[in-house]
Amino acid sequence: MAPKFRSTYHQKVDAKGRVSVPASFRRVIELGDPAWTDGLRPNFIIVFGLNYQKRLDCFTLHAMEEIDRNIDALPPGSRNRKRLERIYHAHALEAQIDEDGRIILSQSLRDKLELIPDEKARFVGMNDHFQIWKNETYEVAFSEDEEDEDEDLGPDYDPRILYAQADSQPRDS
Repeated sequence: MAPKFRSTYHQKVDAKGRVSVPASFRRVIELGDPAWTDGLRPNFIIVFGLNYQKRLDCFTLHAMEEIDRNIDALPPGSRNRKRLERIYHAHALEAQIDEDGRIILSQSLRDKLELIPDEKARFVGMNDHFQIWKNETYEVAFSEDEEDEDEDLGPDYDPRILYAQADSQPRDS
């Protein structure tokens, strides 16, 4: 079983766009890079996605291989394949963690997130990938949703009940 990205971290982005990747995330990236060994810099993929998306999705090389297999299984020229190729290939870039455990977010990536120098970015573990957000953007996007969802839950609520709901949902083709 592949290691997972878990937890949430707040990391300061300096004026040059350097930001430290949380140590637990670095371990997952290292294990997800088939060419990585001690002493080498691990590689991963940053998907900056579509214009309206105000986050970065970061995948290990292994996770991106799975995405590529799924895209390759779609009929060439199909609308879904073109859309996925645009998101995961045209709007993505390879990245590398430096010897100090940092990555550099280019000015265009910082502009997309609307990050200013010395502001903190939120790193959010999402199982097979992690996201990077401007903290305020994340708060606006999710604070109301989480409050609404939690309102109906009792103190003994067990979120694993969602497993049964997932099994009954139709899968997208």
